[in-house]
Amino acid sequence: MICILAAGKALTLAASAFTLAWTHSVEKTLWEESWTAGPAGLTVVEGQIAGSGAGMEPPPDAVREGDAYVYRPSVPAIPELVLAASGATGSGWTLCPAGGGAASCLTLGAEPGPPITVRWCDLPLGSGSAPR
Repeated sequence: MICILAAGKALTLAASAFTLAWTHSVEKTLWEESWTAGPAGLTVVEGQIAGSGAGMEPPPDAVREGDAYVYRPSVPAIPELVLAASGATGSGWTLCPAGGGAASCLTLGAEPGPPITVRWCDLPLGSGSAPR
């Protein structure tokens, strides 16, 4: 299960994979990452960058596929992902749980506020407990 902590509230998503997309604030280019979530934490498994520019160069092993540079990083899981919520970029982060369709996507951090934390949590559904 994925837990999202924002502005003192917690939201849980019954998913073990998600995509995270955003538009680069300067280049206005789409960036998207695919993540898995589990007891070891969050692992980025693939990324796509729709172009290159200021501060967003594709990794050296990225391959051009259609309209994007695609890469598959080999990095360890992280305990949590912290997303800035400056409100200054014109849009927020779009988080879509795998298998949920476009209607299940969430926009995070579009308005200024405290950072948003995304992490794995192992709460049973309906437990009402705070995320761990």
